[in-house]
Amino acid sequence: MNGVKRHVIGYMKDFLFRPEQARTAVGVLSGGERGRLMLAVALARDSNLMILDEPTNDLDLETLDLLQEMLADYQGTVLLVSHDRDFLDRVVTSTIAAEGGGRWQDYAGGYADMLTQRGTPASAKSAARKMRVLDEAAAAKPTARKLSFKQLHELEKLLPDTIAKLQADMVRYQRVLTDPNLFTRDPKKFQATTSALAQAEIDLSKSEERWLELEMLRQV
Repeated sequence: MNGVKRHVIGYMKDFLFRPEQARTAVGVLSGGERGRLMLAVALARDSNLMILDEPTNDLDLETLDLLQEMLADYQGTVLLVSHDRDFLDRVVTSTIAAEGGGRWQDYAGGYADMLTQRGTPASAKSAARKMRVLDEAAAAKPTARKLSFKQLHELEKLLPDTIAKLQADMVRYQRVLTDPNLFTRDPKKFQATTSALAQAEIDLSKSEERWLELEMLRQV
């Protein structure tokens, strides 16, 4: 790895394999073990460029942590495609994002950094709004009116259903965007799906904030 020769058993231990697994058939390995094996094979090759397409899919937590550590130690350039935003924030130093109209923009840092540079730090704005709601609820007088029937129905039925639907929609959009050839094959669908995903994220944030607002009011 990185030009350094290692004994195969020692190298396997780096990827959480036991010495007795050295002669184990690949077909009997678990999904997480196969993920670690593919990672070990890729990093064993002498290279200065690595391309990874959705590498976090189907990885267990141990393998995911291992992948992050190995990429941090990799001496070459890594081109990474992923919808795992937390993973991107942890490992990448530059983010290339589709801006629409066939235009791509390079941003320094991870996904959260990209949002900040775009001037739309959604997560920061969402967190600030939620803190404001909490502060207002905490400062409310004990005599504040209770929730109306309509508000209670919104809290217990409408908002949970809306949130669940938006989360399901986001998963569906993300699956569509995992197709590496989508932009080339059908740029209109790519743009429409990207826009729909962005709108679903905005709607989800608003719905969660509304739910939190009503829940805090109910607790007063």
